[in-house]
Amino acid sequence: MGKTALSIGADTFQFFTRNPRGGKAKAVKPEDAAALNALMQEHNFAPILAHAPYTMNPCAADEKLLEFAQMVMEGDLAMLEYVPGNMYNFHPGSHVKQGAEVGIEKIAALLNSVLHKDLHTTVLLETMAGKGTEVGRSFEELAAILSKVQLNEKMGVCLDTCHIFDGGYDIVNDLDGVLAQFDKIISLERLKAVHLNDSLNICGSHKDRHACIGAGNIGLEALTAVINHPALRTLPFYLETPNELPGYAAEIKLLRERFKE
Repeated sequence: MGKTALSIGADTFQFFTRNPRGGKAKAVKPEDAAALNALMQEHNFAPILAHAPYTMNPCAADEKLLEFAQMVMEGDLAMLEYVPGNMYNFHPGSHVKQGAEVGIEKIAALLNSVLHKDLHTTVLLETMAGKGTEVGRSFEELAAILSKVQLNEKMGVCLDTCHIFDGGYDIVNDLDGVLAQFDKIISLERLKAVHLNDSLNICGSHKDRHACIGAGNIGLEALTAVINHPALRTLPFYLETPNELPGYAAEIKLLRERFKE
């Protein structure tokens, strides 16, 4: 994947640790991991971002689903030790009518069971759009999870532009205000990565439908402001737009042209 990233003008990439709609993971070949580490060092890659499968629900009501979430996260973090110093992102999950407070307790309990002091990966909570019974729909909910994690220094946040816009944070008209709110509630020091996506929906829709850069309701100008914002510009950005490789290459080129060195 490192060579593919380079071929489209990227200097980092996001990847799923296993089938995003399933649970199986391929065994890691140490020689492949070593080659990737060497490639990333040679080309000065930003940290790469591993993404947990969508089937993992860390705050499920079903005990078997909680056991599955623990198995997945333990396995993923063990795998990522082959590429130390990178990041692991996951959706906080859905509380399925248990209530957000119960969901928050379960997510924190899972993190406290899998994080350990020798871990070389930063684990990121992703900001969510708030559809259904999703946990992480607000900065306050993410802060509540973080406050309950014992090895707090291993944690961070991934800000998804589509998700927070759909969640009601108006980054089009008040990016400074949204980031000030994030800083007050969570702290910008916790912000480690950005999913850069446009949105098919209006602000506050709570629907989570990504659009290509400039083809949605956030728009190119607002996303340009995101990548150039003093609080964000040094972070790694990851596209999750509905594209194939040529589309990603075009978006990377466009955004690089608009990035102010």
